[in-house]
Amino acid sequence: MKMGVAEKIIRSHLVSGRMKPGEEISISVDQTLTQDATGTLAYLEFEALGIDRVRTALSVSYVDHNTLRNDTGYKNAADHIFLETFAARHGIYFSPIGNGICHQVHLERFGRPGGVLLGSDSHTPTAGGLGMLGIGVGGMDIAAALAGEPYRLLMPEIFRISLEGELPSWISAKDLALLILKKMTVKGGVGKILEYTGLGVLSLSVTQRATVANMGTETGATSSVFPSDRRTVDFLRAQKREGDFREITADLDAVYSDELSVDLSSLEPLVACPHSPDNVRKIGDLAGKKINQVCIGSCTNSSLRDLMIAAAILRGKKVHPEVELIISPGSRQVFNMISGNGSLTDIISAGAIVLENACGPCIGITGAPPPGGVSLRTYNRNFQGRSGTWDAEVFLVSPAVAAASALSGSITDPRSLGRFPRISIPETYDIDDTLIIKPAVDPEEISVIKDASISSIQPGETLPDALRASVWISLGDNITTDAIIPAGPEVLPLRSNIGRLSQHIFRDLDKDFVKRARRERKASRWGIITAGENYGQGSSREHAALAPRFVGVRAVIARSFARIHKANLINFGILPIVYESPGENSVFGIGDEIAFPRLRKEVRAGDKIIARNISRGNNEVPLRLSVTARERKILIAGGLLNVLKEC
Repeated sequence: MKMGVAEKIIRSHLVSGRMKPGEEISISVDQTLTQDATGTLAYLEFEALGIDRVRTALSVSYVDHNTLRNDTGYKNAADHIFLETFAARHGIYFSPIGNGICHQVHLERFGRPGGVLLGSDSHTPTAGGLGMLGIGVGGMDIAAALAGEPYRLLMPEIFRISLEGELPSWISAKDLALLILKKMTVKGGVGKILEYTGLGVLSLSVTQRATVANMGTETGATSSVFPSDRRTVDFLRAQKREGDFREITADLDAVYSDELSVDLSSLEPLVACPHSPDNVRKIGDLAGKKINQVCIGSCTNSSLRDLMIAAAILRGKKVHPEVELIISPGSRQVFNMISGNGSLTDIISAGAIVLENACGPCIGITGAPPPGGVSLRTYNRNFQGRSGTWDAEVFLVSPAVAAASALSGSITDPRSLGRFPRISIPETYDIDDTLIIKPAVDPEEISVIKDASISSIQPGETLPDALRASVWISLGDNITTDAIIPAGPEVLPLRSNIGRLSQHIFRDLDKDFVKRARRERKASRWGIITAGENYGQGSSREHAALAPRFVGVRAVIARSFARIHKANLINFGILPIVYESPGENSVFGIGDEIAFPRLRKEVRAGDKIIARNISRGNNEVPLRLSVTARERKILIAGGLLNVLKEC
């Protein structure tokens, strides 16, 4: 059988199932990564399983999200100590504050072609730039992998993106990623792996490929993957890891479910407009729009090449006096190298603010734009409020567009600057792994330090035979996990205490939601959320499922779900129900009382779920539960933790 790269990796890791799109398979997991906004829950869930040492070949715990340590973020320090001691005790590598953003560091120091990486961060597919199958999942799935369980998923369709030609001067991999988003939209990749082929692939470096793979997440894709070829071995040799190279390319006559062809030479600078990464327009449509802020960095565009391009554009010039320019290197390696080659001097001399090697402004931890401000960012998401300022306009652009615009004070086509600056990427990178802390040699001597602010994970309630619940909120399409549980310095420090975190559910969409939920639970009524298409898009943070479960939500009824969030709902015993009629989403209103008279029997038996809207004449509403047989068992048991503890 002739196969592409993704199928070859899956085949080599297949534990059970047939590789037929839509059928459940299980695959072995080589590596896991977590970041501190999601890792605490993942490790608390692993702790609840009672297993002493992780059973993966390699697992890494990164601290890169919640790095503030002040009177509002002191709990971050408590979590960091927990993460460090937990890693030492249980066999996990630890990357502390200052070492860099998880995806950039993992690409540099750990990723291996042909391997399977699970990460409790939705942008884990960044590893696809190395020819590794990276999949973003919730923390409960990480805990299961750490316990030695294979990862289970529906076999995705493999969608081919064929690249021809080469990128012109001033055009970047970010422009390619934005073009794909424009064509596929934020839900066009659901159920798919995006596989890149064609002669144009050879013109892209590993870090350029990583940018494209990173942004593929925004299409809803399970993963994105490039071949492992001579560009891959060049990168690994530069990292002094050429021993990790393994060639993996697609067979010439490999079969794909569908295909998109892109001529790289025809690309032009693109911009994603507020408030969605697929709201993409040509830069000419926006040229001259005044801006307040420019941010360059994040796991999407913080490589050595990205920052050297920005520095070359800034060299000898000054940032516009009405613009704030913020630079965030992706890793300590990148920071050291721009310091050594003079790029950091160019950046600072131009008037930029240089932040630590962390996510920072991407999740609103710092660098929030002014009220009503316009911010250009080289990041991957521009959801409303994610920047830390609800009414800000956030545009996504390449590093070249960002730097050119920072100088002019308005959105600027970098091609207007003339000749593209020459940059020279060294053949060997600076290697210093002293801030990657290995697991303890004598783990039994390590005590895990758990502050009182960190609450243990409690098992969920088993599914009742029948259920009566009321609709607590009714929402539209493309509701993000950031909208369910906000990011930012006020909320994220509460990530290890679900009780306190739950006070912020839907804070920016419905300030009365939590009050309503408390009132309903006092009346012994469970909760239902209703929504439109693509509910739960965005971050992998399982807090967006766990916090609603904590306050009493037992079901979400939507037209469709984002992949990771649907899995998180199931893992915590919340029913992800869809309408029988795809266009239907108005049969329930806030306050409606809904009865599921045969719920447990129906969940066990098949797809069909019958609900009765007691508030509207006891009308019968046909619904569907599109889950696998294994997922039915999880829902009946009240969550994956209960199932794993019984094994």
